[in-house]
Amino acid sequence: MISMAYDLAKIGTTALMRSAFDAGVALTRLDERIARSPVGPGFLERSQFTDACASLWIDGELVHLEDLVLHDAFRDTRTPTHELTIARDVLRTRRRIAAQSPDWALSTEGIRTLRQTSDINSVGTEALEEVGVIRPAVAIDPEGEGDEGDDAENLPGVDYAAIDALLARSDAAIERAKKPGRAAADPLVYDLDWDEDERLDEWRVVLRQAENLPAMLQAIVALDAWNELAVLQHAPWLGRLFTASILRQAGITSGAHLAAINLGLKTIPVDRRRHRDRETRLLAIAHGLLAAAEIGLKEHDRLTLAKTMMDRKLEGRRTSSKLPELVELVMARPLLSAGMVAKTLDVTPQAARRIVLELGLREMTGRGRFRAWGIM
Repeated sequence: MISMAYDLAKIGTTALMRSAFDAGVALTRLDERIARSPVGPGFLERSQFTDACASLWIDGELVHLEDLVLHDAFRDTRTPTHELTIARDVLRTRRRIAAQSPDWALSTEGIRTLRQTSDINSVGTEALEEVGVIRPAVAIDPEGEGDEGDDAENLPGVDYAAIDALLARSDAAIERAKKPGRAAADPLVYDLDWDEDERLDEWRVVLRQAENLPAMLQAIVALDAWNELAVLQHAPWLGRLFTASILRQAGITSGAHLAAINLGLKTIPVDRRRHRDRETRLLAIAHGLLAAAEIGLKEHDRLTLAKTMMDRKLEGRRTSSKLPELVELVMARPLLSAGMVAKTLDVTPQAARRIVLELGLREMTGRGRFRAWGIM
């Protein structure tokens, strides 16, 4: 049972108004700049990755950006960790919300679908970890890049009967998760007395009570209420995506722009974000939203400058050159491996490394093997 309802009447909004107004103006300015910018689509795609990593950081986990990029492209350099799998779920959920209409995520159907998806992902990950099999790591070629082959037949020491049994249990768990009602939780991982349905209903009550507040205050209150009510054990990060959806539904951000609020909240000290005083927490969230907009504006300017410099290197190139395609690819991804470039541009890994160096990209990982390039 929830120990105490979230009382909206006791919130003093006077001190919040200025900070919320500043954050709203900054986010609107960022949204307008992205909508009119040639690097706008690339900015949005890159923010999906960086915000997913920041979301894990807020929850006390560390996921490296290059690992998430490679995992999303099925170019893992090692067996994915549990944290990396969660980051991938955050990334995919962000993309799913951004692809739907602005009012979908907070609708009854949207909340049910997103909540169910996060439960299925959790069940699948735990089942895979049960026997330590997730996906074979890619092979390593002599030059230090991942092998493009995915053939996993006749691997020595692999118990295929155990894998078949695992897949059968995973399918059964997923089918149970799809049925009405919640699947049985592991008492070693989750609190069995945690009534997520009741907490979610209480959070929806707070949303209805806040309907007459300005959009920025609605988003700030919704996020604080989500954290205080601790709605979901399985996917606490979903509340921050719902908050970004509130901003999108209100028109502060538009189109496919789902504000990267985790990047801003990451800059706020944890003792302010989790302070016992509610007004301190609300101000911390407002400052986090403002920081998210400021970080976004700086990142947009950085990408614009980088594209201008790379476009200069395209002058005088032959029409058959792969460099223009590489420029578009590097603007859309925070990091690129030789395998990703080779697959997208339909060239050999050796040719991929050559044109990457020709464009002047910087090696970002500092590794001898499984290198990745990006722009600074």
